[in-house]
Amino acid sequence: MPSNAPGFAELLGRCRRSALHLELRDSYAATDRYEAWRRGERIDWADRSSWWHPYDQLIADTVARGVTVRRARIVSEPVSEYIRWEHYVTHANVTAGEQVRWLPRRLATGIPLPGNDFWLFDGELLRVHHFSGDGVVVEDEITTDAETVKLCAAAFEAVWERATPHHLYTV
Repeated sequence: MPSNAPGFAELLGRCRRSALHLELRDSYAATDRYEAWRRGERIDWADRSSWWHPYDQLIADTVARGVTVRRARIVSEPVSEYIRWEHYVTHANVTAGEQVRWLPRRLATGIPLPGNDFWLFDGELLRVHHFSGDGVVVEDEITTDAETVKLCAAAFEAVWERATPHHLYTV
């Protein structure tokens, strides 16, 4: 189903203070980069031009404007193969300026969580991701509903508080 939601770059471009991203899945749709990693191909982190993507530049530009970008991932342990790959490529997110933390799912039991991954921009606007069972984005929903925003903001902060910073989390 096509989405009428504004593009991510547009939403991030409007952002002035903070962009929060909560991820709840143990796998998403496979990409070429993931399949290459599964075949044993590894990134030469010293050769930034080989891995730096437009997304990384968008985040770097956003952080340079003074916007804080935080990503929290709730993961099952032992982690899935996909999460091992995500942990590996998170080097790019961190290099671009994102702050990333990981929370083992067993530590999230007492947190009221939304049912979907989301981005929260400036504490006011939510971009909610709806996925198919195999991890393909089916639709993105935009909402400013105050109760939904409040739930998602509180959930993110509770996860963030309990989560382990990327450089300390091992898979």
